[in-house]
Amino acid sequence: MLPVVRPLFRPIITRSSFASQYIRLEIISGKNLQVPSDRIPAGIYVSIDVDSKRRWKSAISVLSSDESVAWGNDVTLSSHASPALSVEIRASYEADRMLGNGEFIGKLKMSWDELLDHGDEPFDLSFPSVRGVHPSLTLKVAVVHACDNQNGALSDSLVDCKIARETDVGHARFAKYVAREGVSHLNHAVRHFQLVLDQCPASHPDHATALTNLAWARLKGYILNDLQDIDATISLFRDALALRPQRHPDHSLSLYNLTEALTWRHNKKDTAADICEAAQLYHELLPLCPEGAYLRSIAAGANGVDYVIGGCNNLPKDASDEGIHLRRVVLELCPLGHQLRPTALDELAQAVEARFDQHGSIDDLDTSIQLGREALSLCPEGDAQRTVCLNNLAFSLVSRFNHQGKPNDLDEAISLHEEALRLRPVGHESRDFSLDNLGLALIARFHKCGDIDDVTRAISLCCEALTLRPPGHPHRDTTLSNLALALQTRYNKLDVSEDLNEAIDLYRESLRLRRHDHPEHHKKLFNLSSALCSRFMQTQENENVEEAITLCQESLAALSSLHPDRYFSYMWLQQAYSSRYEILHDPADLSLIMENSRLASRHPTQGFPRRINMAINWTRQAEVYQHESALEAYQMCFELFDSHVMTRSSIISRREAATTFDDARLLPVDAASCAIRSGNLRQAVKLAEQGRGQQWSLASRLRTPVEDLESANPKLAHNYLELSKLVSNAAQSSATITDRAAADRAETEYRRLTRQWESVVAEIRDLRAFSRFLLPPLYEDLQAAARRGPVIILIASEHSCSAIIVSTSGDPHHVPLPSVALADLKILKDRFARAIRHASIMGPKQPRNDLIVLLRAVWDVIMLPIVKVLQYDLKLKYHSRIWLCPTAAFTSIPLHAAHPFKTNPNGSKEPCLEDLYICSYTPTLSALVRSRQGMKKRVTPSFVTIGQGQPGGGKGKALLAVDSELELVHKLVPAAANRTTISGDAATRVGALQALQENTWVHLACHGKQDPAQPYDSHFVMKDEHLTLLDIMERDIPHAEFAFLSACHTAVGDEETPDEVIHLAAGLQFSGFKSVVGTLWEVDDAVANHIVKAFYENMFEDLKDGGVMDCTKAAWALNRATHAVKTKVPLEQRMVFIHIGV
Repeated sequence: MLPVVRPLFRPIITRSSFASQYIRLEIISGKNLQVPSDRIPAGIYVSIDVDSKRRWKSAISVLSSDESVAWGNDVTLSSHASPALSVEIRASYEADRMLGNGEFIGKLKMSWDELLDHGDEPFDLSFPSVRGVHPSLTLKVAVVHACDNQNGALSDSLVDCKIARETDVGHARFAKYVAREGVSHLNHAVRHFQLVLDQCPASHPDHATALTNLAWARLKGYILNDLQDIDATISLFRDALALRPQRHPDHSLSLYNLTEALTWRHNKKDTAADICEAAQLYHELLPLCPEGAYLRSIAAGANGVDYVIGGCNNLPKDASDEGIHLRRVVLELCPLGHQLRPTALDELAQAVEARFDQHGSIDDLDTSIQLGREALSLCPEGDAQRTVCLNNLAFSLVSRFNHQGKPNDLDEAISLHEEALRLRPVGHESRDFSLDNLGLALIARFHKCGDIDDVTRAISLCCEALTLRPPGHPHRDTTLSNLALALQTRYNKLDVSEDLNEAIDLYRESLRLRRHDHPEHHKKLFNLSSALCSRFMQTQENENVEEAITLCQESLAALSSLHPDRYFSYMWLQQAYSSRYEILHDPADLSLIMENSRLASRHPTQGFPRRINMAINWTRQAEVYQHESALEAYQMCFELFDSHVMTRSSIISRREAATTFDDARLLPVDAASCAIRSGNLRQAVKLAEQGRGQQWSLASRLRTPVEDLESANPKLAHNYLELSKLVSNAAQSSATITDRAAADRAETEYRRLTRQWESVVAEIRDLRAFSRFLLPPLYEDLQAAARRGPVIILIASEHSCSAIIVSTSGDPHHVPLPSVALADLKILKDRFARAIRHASIMGPKQPRNDLIVLLRAVWDVIMLPIVKVLQYDLKLKYHSRIWLCPTAAFTSIPLHAAHPFKTNPNGSKEPCLEDLYICSYTPTLSALVRSRQGMKKRVTPSFVTIGQGQPGGGKGKALLAVDSELELVHKLVPAAANRTTISGDAATRVGALQALQENTWVHLACHGKQDPAQPYDSHFVMKDEHLTLLDIMERDIPHAEFAFLSACHTAVGDEETPDEVIHLAAGLQFSGFKSVVGTLWEVDDAVANHIVKAFYENMFEDLKDGGVMDCTKAAWALNRATHAVKTKVPLEQRMVFIHIGV
């Protein structure tokens, strides 16, 4: 030990110099303060004898994680009162009221001379060893001339009472037991603590302390196998905790005591309830333990909460609300950076997904995926748990693909499964799991894409997995079932009977291996049922279908009423009855086919894609068997489509969702045709309307005017408008997100907002005058579209082609078109496309014979029967307005240009459609109604001409006539209309968008491009960036009135979804323009000026007399213009312009 170097000038204090003075002793801190019994104290204190009767005690200070304590207390002592200084260090197990003096840690006596020898500098006082370490105190001493105030406490008696003495003896005996001095010390400690408890009844203030002391002694005996009864010990701890509620100074220590007892019982008896309760207690305890406290270091350590977390992570999967709550608690016990956090995330993800499997809530599945992503992000390359996280996340993504049909989910899942398989090479103990799961994902991709190679590889993977799961393996039944599914899938594609027979044998073996109470037993039942149905259709052996029906009924009996998998039981029952009906033709089976189709389609906890497929199948079977449920089935399809598409946050993803179902393309027209054949024309109109233009209908809901609602209930109207804005903004922002985790979060937020929006809509419908708010319109609502003239809906179905004329009043009129079939229309569409392309390379004076033949055919077989009804039944006057609303294949045919091209015997020419009537188009009846309603509010007109004849590089050839066209329009527009022009470098995407929003009338001359792959990317070509249809749709321009689109392909629909009418002209109408002139194909820049000039001359001819600009004249002006330029403009360029809207 190095000698202490003291300053030369320090004064020397002798006994005589302080004989009549006082000594002030400051207790600064302590370190290496280990408790002999190894019990966690509430705190540590220092005790000093003041005289023969009194003792001074410092404050009870919390022990730090490094086993140190800071006090900063001081006491003033008289040298006359005691011949020497006596100091003790003790542990207190109560932060509040102490019972006894606590547990003894160390004691030291020293003379006043020794004490004063340290001078006025802090010094360390070392105590005898405790568990191999010397406790020490840091003190400071000073001589004072008076007994000043002191902190700490004086007690009058060194031992207060009998129960205190008994408690102290108990602590001493217990410490000896822990030091391995014999079990007799434990027995003595227990006896003393029991004696104290007997003298401290429930009402006694020290009852909780007495309970705890006895419980701790008993617990240590249990840990060291000297006592067996842990249950009574835990009861003691529970009673003590009940007496120390929240805010009690000893509440946290009592929480810890109980967790310690529970974890030890779990350690020895493996009781799941104990580890679960311990997790809940730790969840409450840890926030109460300050960082750096000894209690926290123990509680948060490997033998504390980490043991509990590990124990919980090893529990079986529990999908109950209580089980998931426990998993959330465990996750909160694993903050960022905790080594067990990835496992906790993964366990919670699996529990939440298991709840999804039972109840079908997409929120659970999304939560599972979000948790799985975080778990995977915490397991980098080389981490032993990475493969588990890869596998489980991929599994969840496949589940979401099956539930929602998002192809990105399946692609990502297969990628993750492939990585997991690479990390589990041949010989890896978990390779069988990756083989199985990748095989299932490949089967799912086959059903989506139809590539037989996916099924072939899936069979190979499952066969390898089966070799790794020999007889007796706990998961052999799963692989047998998966291999059977792969073989059955190949049979369905290639019709190889050996595959089907092997699949049935494998299903049976799997079923024998799986317990009847297994949560997935029902899947084996309906999978075998489906295979038996297939064999019945192949062999017509009745026992196959009878067993199939029995198996499905058994699977239904095993499932709760809202279990998502009941859908499959209904589906396969439907298939079984259908198979039997095809052979036996029992009417009862037909009823059961339809009933199970209805149940499957309506099953609320299954995903929309599967329910939609079932509903489509229902419509097909109802049509084939001419069943009365056909219209109900079609109605179900539209309701499910609407709900499914509404779950997608962005406009583009909604279209992707709609185009997934190949069989759904003709549903609107087939539904209308079915209603027509049933004699219900009003229903035919409603179904055609409900099934068409769903993209526009969904988007328009968020822009519904609420003036009437604002008058009736201003608060509700405000809530609706605010939520509509939030939903719309969420949809727009989600479209730009590329990160998948961020996209998932955005989808979750969108769904949350949508539910709030739907809740407000439900409130609005509770108001008597608004009971049909945003519901599909009634026929009377749709009939408002015909207020200014009849609307002609042309139905192109595989069952029949016909027209329905909606007139201003009364019932609709049906016009059969017996001379045209759906196949004829498809041929006609292709011939028109070829004829237009051919005409574009012909000279202006050359006759357009191909077009003439086609237009004559349109007149003869389509428009002439309709015209006869207009003329003779409806008595419609010549030059009246009519609106054409084509569906399906009709949308690609220029109906407005139908022409007989005949000369009457008297030399006069037979009139064409546009000679007889002023033709307009409308995407849907609702779109026309909305445009009319928007005309109620008019503002001062402003007119902007936007032209871009010199687009940037690679964006198309120069349009040399654009500038002259803009100049021409500028001259023809009345000066009072506040005219502006944007062209050249100013005609940018942003500039054009701003102009559209700021003006009520627009003339746009530039290149236009319809994008066949993604119609929302259809665009006008500006100087810098494209002005897309999506850009236009995202703007709400309620005061807009008229737009003339002098650009190519602005009114061409989407071939994938023709009944959605997704094109630039429709987009402008949706954004607020009530009247739009668009184009069906390429516009010849050289001759467009003739039509533009004639159009505006007719449009504004009466303004010289003080009239007002009226966009409802556009159809008439276009009609006059095309007649006026017959000698100047070729036929296909006169036909190219059409009018849409009011």
